[in-house]
Amino acid sequence: QAQLVESGGGSVQPGGSLRLSCAASGGIFKEHHTGWFRQAPGKDREFVGAITKSGGTTIYLDTVKDRFTLSRDNAKNTVFLEMNSLKPEDTAVYYCAASVFFSRLVGSYNYWGQGTQVTVSS
Repeated sequence: QAQLVESGGGSVQPGGSLRLSCAASGGIFKEHHTGWFRQAPGKDREFVGAITKSGGTTIYLDTVKDRFTLSRDNAKNTVFLEMNSLKPEDTAVYYCAASVFFSRLVGSYNYWGQGTQVTVSS
C-alpha cells in the first residue's frame, strides 16, 4: 500500500520559516509527481505547489511563489516544501499528494498523506 507521510509542521511567528517533508513509500515516488495542498478551518483544500517526478519543473499558488520552494531528493524518496516569510494566512493543515498528472487539481491526486499542522501567529 502506497504511503505518504508529512512532517515538519509546527508553530512559528509571522516572518518565520518552516521546512515540511513528505516521505513516500510503496514504490510510488519515482513514478508520480508530487503536490502540496493546504486546508484551513472552514475552507476548501487549496493547491500550494507541485513538483514533477524528475524535480525539473515546479508550479506554485501565486500568493506563495516568492516565499515557498519545492525540491525533491529521489535517493531518499522525499519531497521538501521550504516556507519562508510565513504569514498568519498560511495557517492550515498541509498535505502532500501524488499523481501521475502534473496538476493543480485536488481530484488529480490519488495518494494523500495524513497532513501536518502549520500555525503562524504572534
